[in-house]
Amino acid sequence: MDMKLELVPIPVTDVDKAKAFYTDQLGFGLDVDVQPSEGVRIVQLTPPGSACSILISTGLSGISDMAPGTIKGLHLVVDDIAHARSELISRGVDVSDITDVGGGVKYVWFNDPDGNGLTLQEMAWRTGDSF
Repeated sequence: MDMKLELVPIPVTDVDKAKAFYTDQLGFGLDVDVQPSEGVRIVQLTPPGSACSILISTGLSGISDMAPGTIKGLHLVVDDIAHARSELISRGVDVSDITDVGGGVKYVWFNDPDGNGLTLQEMAWRTGDSF
């Protein structure tokens, strides 16, 4: 049985502010921004090169009950963490220094405007043609 993770809900307080952060500062593509019914808004965004998207929304049962800022450790895998970190800094994102944990694995941490935690991860064996 194949399973593909395609959508991760991210709880936010302000959909427009979060949408601007993810598109303008992180460079995610905007896939969907719809209001299918009164009080419901669905925004789907995808990181460049990813098959998995995030969802920010209002009015969706279950998802709207999640507390903003509670998602931690959402990994964004990059092939050059130093370059990706520099690019995020140039876009105004407050990121940590690069941490090398050994074995060719490096991390950078940062938060979205609500405090949801995201992680850049570089793994030496997943760069170049293997990325």
